Amino acid sequence: MVTIGNDWDSLLSEEFEKQYYLDLREFLIGEYRSHTVYPSKYDIFNALRLTPYDSVKAVIIGQDPYHGPGQAHGLCFSVKKGVPKPPSLVNIFKELKSDVGIAAPPHGCLEDWARQGVLLLNAVLTVRAGEANSHKGKGWEIFTDRIIALLAERERPMVFMLWGANAQKKEGLLSGSRHLILKAAHPSPLSAHNGFFGCGHFSKANEFLDGFGQKIDWAIE
Repeated sequence: MVTIGNDWDSLLSEEFEKQYYLDLREFLIGEYRSHTVYPSKYDIFNALRLTPYDSVKAVIIGQDPYHGPGQAHGLCFSVKKGVPKPPSLVNIFKELKSDVGIAAPPHGCLEDWARQGVLLLNAVLTVRAGEANSHKGKGWEIFTDRIIALLAERERPMVFMLWGANAQKKEGLLSGSRHLILKAAHPSPLSAHNGFFGCGHFSKANEFLDGFGQKIDWAIE
């Protein structure tokens, strides 16, 4: 049984017992035994561990973990300290500077955001080394859709940042909600100039959250 260590445990307890998740678990046991898989099995649920349900102020949805050595650690777009920043993260920091004037930190670890209530959730939580999307369609999407649906049900409003087509597919889970939904192109170098740069999501999020006394300090130490 997975133990997250906060309010997600009770919220997701039934999910961990469902057949699709039991099948996913068996698949992952085989994958971790026979292949290199990212992130470490101990880091899979870091986004939930660092950001309890009741603490969520904003949600950023990624696709699946980085598939290079030492990069993924359970938070979308984030890498461990000492690991070079991937291009999408470089562009996120460029928009952060342009939008709210905060300079890029010397590293690419976004744990400061997570601890402040920014849920950094990938739609798929594991991946084979060097094989992007290799764990797509194995059950993770059902699990993370449930997380998004639970967040949509919460009474206290939050911000959803949907960057790129894959993240924007989740908008249907948020229909009729009281939350702020922000959409833009993906920060990848292939698409950032098509609407990610200049989207102003960091300032828009805080303008919305300020009404509930929940602004985010986007600066990273």
